[in-house]
Amino acid sequence: MADRNVREKHHRSVEIGPWPFVTLRLYQHGGRHFDWRSRDHRKGLFRHRRGLEHVHAPIWQRAFYNWLTGLVFVIGAALFMTGSAMALFPSTVASLPAWATNAIFFAGSIPFTTAAYLQLFQAANADEKYTSGRERPALFGRDFKSAGWLSASTQFIGTIAFNFNTFDALVAPQHWAIQNLVIWLPGMIGSVLFLISGYLAYIEVGHAHVSLPKRDLSWWIAAINLLGCITFMIASTLAYVPAGSQAPWIMIVSNANLWFGAFCFLAGAALSMREARNAAR
Repeated sequence: MADRNVREKHHRSVEIGPWPFVTLRLYQHGGRHFDWRSRDHRKGLFRHRRGLEHVHAPIWQRAFYNWLTGLVFVIGAALFMTGSAMALFPSTVASLPAWATNAIFFAGSIPFTTAAYLQLFQAANADEKYTSGRERPALFGRDFKSAGWLSASTQFIGTIAFNFNTFDALVAPQHWAIQNLVIWLPGMIGSVLFLISGYLAYIEVGHAHVSLPKRDLSWWIAAINLLGCITFMIASTLAYVPAGSQAPWIMIVSNANLWFGAFCFLAGAALSMREARNAAR
């Protein structure tokens, strides 16, 4: 199946996107050329591009909402970086209680879930019927034709899985099988969902299943986040607890990937804050 699904309507509109999604529409109206980008529409960034900053927008499509969402993600990512660094260098925190590192991870999972829900709420209410005030905003929504909504919803569910993963690790059970059931398995589920979410966000901004780097901040935000999702997946896979002993380097590599993944999420969130600030000018 081709990466681009292009359909022409009345020779005035062209729809582009990675099958089965439409992420870009090029059309003419009143003799002028316009483009509709699904991510820009969802976040309200199109107002800045078209010089419509003065037009009233719902709170979830305002620059401050996008900036605040990015800030909450930054906080969560910073806590995950701290926790993974503590796990990598346990001698530096030897004076702290044994549960301190896991408590940092659990604390970091809360802002991740909060920010993920802010994005899901935004995606659920991207439709004009909500932005125009004709209906009450949806709490979760449902739009399986939207790569943006699917990305936000899978990410939100993934963060909930990490809530369980990090909470259960506060007082880890002794038996290896139970550890894998209550700690490793939720982490793997969260990582798989993160990977799906990151890829959906990536194809939404690239308008293709695979795209080369673009001079577009949104592409870099999605690409960096996708890289973070990949390294989180590696970290979670290596975190499996075997019945017997395992080589020490496995957990070192796992925690290193976890740190780098959190760094990617922090960088992507910081860039989204810059994007929101630029849109507010």
